[in-house]
Amino acid sequence: MKKLFLMLAMVVATLTAHAQFEKHTSYLNTSLTGLDLSYGSGQKFRLGLDATGGYFIEDGWMVNARLGFQHQFLPGVDDMNDFKLAVGGRYYFTQNGVFLGASLQYQHANHIDNDFNLLGEKGNFIQLCPEVGYCYYINHFLSVEPSIYYDVCLNKFSKGSRVGLRLGVGFYF
Repeated sequence: MKKLFLMLAMVVATLTAHAQFEKHTSYLNTSLTGLDLSYGSGQKFRLGLDATGGYFIEDGWMVNARLGFQHQFLPGVDDMNDFKLAVGGRYYFTQNGVFLGASLQYQHANHIDNDFNLLGEKGNFIQLCPEVGYCYYINHFLSVEPSIYYDVCLNKFSKGSRVGLRLGVGFYF
C-alpha cells in the first residue's frame, strides 16, 4: 500500500512539474541580485532588485522582459545606482527544472561622487546576459529560482561586464 501511494504521489508531482512550462502560461518574478564578481577597477559589492514578466510561446520556451535596479556600496564616497532594462528568453528542461536564458540588456550607470569625480564608467551600456538556473517548485504556481548570470558589456567590456548570483521567486499562472 505504501509503494502504491508513493508511486501515485510521484506521478502527480511529475505531472504538475510539466504544467508550469506549458504554452500560454504567464510568469512573474521578483529577485535579489548581487554578489557580483566584477573585474573592473573600483567596483565593490552590489545589491539589486529585479522584476521580470514572461510568457511561454511554446512548451518550455519563454520570452521575457526585466526591469532592474542595483545599488553599489562604496566606502568614503557616495554610493552608485544602476538602472537596467532587458528583453530575452529562456528554455526550461522539463525533466529537471534547469533553465538556460539569454537577454539583451540596456544599463544606465550613474558613477560619480558629490565632487563630480569619475569613479568608474558613467553612461549607458549594452550587455548580452546569459544565465543558467534551477526552478525549485514549492507548489503548482510558486517556485524559488537561483541562477548565475554573466553580463557581457558590448561597448565597455572591462568596465561593464560582471558575473553574479540571482535569487528569485517565480509565480506561474
